[in-house]
Amino acid sequence: MKHTSITTLGALRESGYTVQEVKDEIRNNLIGKIKTKERLFPGIIGYEESVVPALVNSVLARHDIILLGLRGQAKTRLIRMLPSLLDEYIPIVKGCEINDNPFHPVCRQCVEMSREAVDDLEIEWLHREQRYGEKLATPDVTIADLIGDIDPIKAASKRLHYSHEGAIHFGIIPRTNRGIFAINELPDLQPRIQVGLFNIMEEKDIQIRGFNIRIPLDVMIVFTANPEDYTNRGNIITPLKDRIDSQIMTHYPRSVDDAIAITEQEAWIQRDGKTIVIPHYFREIIEQIAFEARKSEYVDQSSGVSARLTIAAIENLISNTERRAIISGDDYLVPRICDLPHVVPGLTGKIELVFEGEQEGPFKVSKALIGKAVRTVFNKYFPDPLQRPKRPRQQAEYYEQVQRHQRSQQNPEISDEHYGRIINWFESGNSIDVADDMTTDEYHNELHKVDGLCALVIKHMKLDRNNKYELASAMEFVLDGLHQNSRLAKDEVGHKTSYKDLVGTIFSGRGSYDSDDLR
Repeated sequence: MKHTSITTLGALRESGYTVQEVKDEIRNNLIGKIKTKERLFPGIIGYEESVVPALVNSVLARHDIILLGLRGQAKTRLIRMLPSLLDEYIPIVKGCEINDNPFHPVCRQCVEMSREAVDDLEIEWLHREQRYGEKLATPDVTIADLIGDIDPIKAASKRLHYSHEGAIHFGIIPRTNRGIFAINELPDLQPRIQVGLFNIMEEKDIQIRGFNIRIPLDVMIVFTANPEDYTNRGNIITPLKDRIDSQIMTHYPRSVDDAIAITEQEAWIQRDGKTIVIPHYFREIIEQIAFEARKSEYVDQSSGVSARLTIAAIENLISNTERRAIISGDDYLVPRICDLPHVVPGLTGKIELVFEGEQEGPFKVSKALIGKAVRTVFNKYFPDPLQRPKRPRQQAEYYEQVQRHQRSQQNPEISDEHYGRIINWFESGNSIDVADDMTTDEYHNELHKVDGLCALVIKHMKLDRNNKYELASAMEFVLDGLHQNSRLAKDEVGHKTSYKDLVGTIFSGRGSYDSDDLR
């Protein structure tokens, strides 16, 4: 910053300023940040022990880089943070299209200006944000877009031969000289255009239209791509891949906690004038939907399941909660399990289905993923409803239950040590109806009808009995968890959800029992 007031080459030389190659500049600034323990890539979560070390090593090695991974793995965000490793300002020859180094200009115009002006050569200062160029690879991208072409109008107006550098219209890569240039989705670039990058990657120069014009460039090249089997649109040609020094694999969050942190950082959750409380198990359910999708046989795993899925899902969840609060005039927002069907629009457009999934339909697959997520998270907080009892008295009660359910042609592996009162209440012919548009009091009172439900929630989730908002949501969570574990029947009609006895529902032929349809 102390040099930015300098406006001539002579004054710049007297100041002792030295110009570095861009990869050395990035490397040295990275080393400085590592020494001061500064966070290198703020906002990038879950890559601390995998992608970031690999990226740091590649920068230290002065490599050109490709980030390879499925969609929604923060590849573009990561490369857009690389300019933070550049110097804040660098000097260039004033007016130069390719950001020429005033000490060693390379374009014809700047060389001639330097020869004439000597130390009086005018310079200007370029901010780091102007030293980053990016191009999304599409099939219509041309060599002229990336590298440049002869401009016949410029040649005619200046009466220049086509082999003269003054007739060149520079593409985006030369205009990013002394900076970082990124190409997103490299496989979508036509092979013949990829060939045009060979010289830049290896010899670090450009050639225009076969004329004897060679301009050395100082640029760091970064690519992003999905794995080659992601689509059939194209591939990275082998010679170009060979010229890319480091290939770094990205990945989805490996833990639910990392996934929650990413969604919390990216999602629009806060709503004006409202107190929004999202219980942790709700955040886990939303993230678990993506984890279930990433291993589902109905979802195309080569396509990937973007982190944008959970961001859209939790925003839809909060919006339905907000809609209810607007209707009821409530300022305290807590999501409910019966709000979960409203996250489906955020899922269906973000998962690519295989043939079997298309046959089932995106709506049905999405509902099944939500159900699996609820079951997984429920089993984390509460005892397994299907676990066999171990103590003698419990075993006797268990075998009595076995005989009774065998007579009813049901699954024998059932323990009622924890859920007996709840199950018995429903087996006695009782049922409850909840809806996402119920007032808090109506919702709370309806769930309190179930014998033993409130006590179970307080015991295992350590909730305040007086907090009816969070307590009621957790009570429905238990009922849905029992349904997903095949202990209760659940019937959804419109916006209303009914929980009832499983055996009675099956034998009466009423309601739906489809929790296992896609398992």
